Amino acid sequence: MGAYATTGMQMIATRPSIPAYRQILGSTSALSAFGRSICSRTGFAISSKATSAGPLVSSNCKRVVVRAMSQRGAQGLPIDLTGKRAFIAGVADDNGYGWAIAKALAAAGAEILVGTWVPALNIFETSLRRGKFDESRKLPDGSLMEIAKVYPLDAVYDTPEDVPEDVKANKRYAGASNWTVKEVVETVKNDFGSIDILVHSLANGPEVTKSLLETSRRGYLAAISASSYSYVSLLQHFLPIMNPGGASISLTYIASERIIPGYGGGMSSAKAALESDTRVLAYEAGRKGKIRVNTISAGPLGSRAAKAIGFIEKMIEYSYVNAPLQKELLADEVGNTAAFLVSPLASAITGSTIYVDNGLNTMGLALDSPTLST
Repeated sequence: MGAYATTGMQMIATRPSIPAYRQILGSTSALSAFGRSICSRTGFAISSKATSAGPLVSSNCKRVVVRAMSQRGAQGLPIDLTGKRAFIAGVADDNGYGWAIAKALAAAGAEILVGTWVPALNIFETSLRRGKFDESRKLPDGSLMEIAKVYPLDAVYDTPEDVPEDVKANKRYAGASNWTVKEVVETVKNDFGSIDILVHSLANGPEVTKSLLETSRRGYLAAISASSYSYVSLLQHFLPIMNPGGASISLTYIASERIIPGYGGGMSSAKAALESDTRVLAYEAGRKGKIRVNTISAGPLGSRAAKAIGFIEKMIEYSYVNAPLQKELLADEVGNTAAFLVSPLASAITGSTIYVDNGLNTMGLALDSPTLST
C-alpha cells in the first residue's frame, strides 16, 4: 500500500521571530555573520545591526529575509483536511480509484460521503455492513475509514422528470429514491448543509468495445452523458452548497489525446470533453464560487469497472514495460495526488490535467515494439 500523508503535522513557520532564529543559528552575532555571508555571496551589503524583530535590512539590499528551513520537531508539510467534507461520486466497490481517493481524503481528516450507482447500492452497502471491506478500509494510523453516508446516485439523470419510464420500472431501481443529481444534492444539503470537496469518479460507455467507426449515435452520446456531462451536472448542482475555497476533481485517461485502439464507443471523445470542460469549469467555478477544478489522468488499473474494456491486463503490462518508472501503479498513488489537489497546498492549481501514470504519457515510442528488436 502506498504511503499517505498523515494529519497532525506541524506547519513550519515562514516568518519565525528572532528568538526562533537564535535557536537555529545560536546568537544575534551569528545572525549578522550569516547575513554577511549571504550578501558576500550575492554581491549585496548588509547592516551590522540586526533588529530584535523583523527581517534584516541593509543599505544596498532592499530586504534580506532569513527564513528557517525547519523547526525542531517539524515533520514536514501536512495534507490536513480536518473539518472538510467530501462527496465522492462513483464508489461501488473497494478496488477502484474512487475508493482510493476516499481513503486518502479520510486519512487527511475529511468527512466522507459517497454516491453509489443505484443498481450497485445494495451490494455495496451490504458488503460495508458485513465487514467485507474492513481490510481495505484501514488507514495509515490503523483506524478504519468511516463513510458518513452512502447516497444512491445515477448521474445520467439530472432531475426526476428526466428519468424514462422503463428505468423507473426497472427492478434494479426498486426501493431507491431521490437518486437523480438534483435530488442527491438537495438531500446532502438537508443532511449536512454544505461540502468542500467534490470528486467525480464516473464513466460508462455501453459500446466501449466497438471501434469509433462502429459506434452508434446512441452509444456515443451515452458515453458523453455518463462520462463527461455528468461532471458538469454534478458541479452545476453542488456549486451553490460548496464552501468558497473548495475544490473539485475528476478522473480522465490518456486516450483523450492519444490513440488507444480498443478503447472505443466514444469513450476517448468523452475523456477529451472532460478535460476541456475541466478548463472551462475552472474559470467559471473559480469566478463564481472560488472553487478549483482539476482532473487526474490516471494510468491503467485492474479495477472491476476497467475490466469491461476487455484488455486491461495487457494495458497494465504495456505500461509497466514502457513507462519511465518501471513499477506497478497503485490506486493509492492516485488517491494521494487527489488529496494534494484538494488541499490548501494546491491553492494555486486549477484547470489542470495532472498525470499519475508513472510517466507513460511522455513516451513516444514503445520499447517493447518488435520493430526495435529487428
